[in-house]
Amino acid sequence: MLHLALYQPDIPQNTGTMLRMAACLGVAVEIIEPAGFDVSDRHLRRSGLDYLDHVAITRHRSWDAFQAWRQEARLRLVLATTAGALPYTQHAFRDGDCLLMGRESAGVPEAVHAAADARVVVPIRPGLRSLDVAGCAAMILGEAIRQVG
Repeated sequence: MLHLALYQPDIPQNTGTMLRMAACLGVAVEIIEPAGFDVSDRHLRRSGLDYLDHVAITRHRSWDAFQAWRQEARLRLVLATTAGALPYTQHAFRDGDCLLMGRESAGVPEAVHAAADARVVVPIRPGLRSLDVAGCAAMILGEAIRQVG
């Protein structure tokens, strides 16, 4: 099973969208706290609709707690980042990979970058900063699912 990890998400609507997508695609979700909103927030429920009952969600109280869990589970961490050098379509995904999405407002700190086993990017036109985190997650997860079957 693939995992989608959300590092300290701060926009409930994007989080709800990614949870709904994960439910539909059969992907487990790891929420690394603290989030920028109450994860029981009505915006999260509204965006995720009734799909939230169909997704495996694990909340990790901190980055360190997530890292301990991930290392015990022996999951490879694939970070989606604008600072990545490898286009996501050229990365060889494996079953059990954990795709990490950063905060919408700030990405992830350098220590998180350093902990990643791989860093992938969604190539975009020059002069533009980044894609929406939920759209980026959908593109990368789609490719990962295509590769692992």
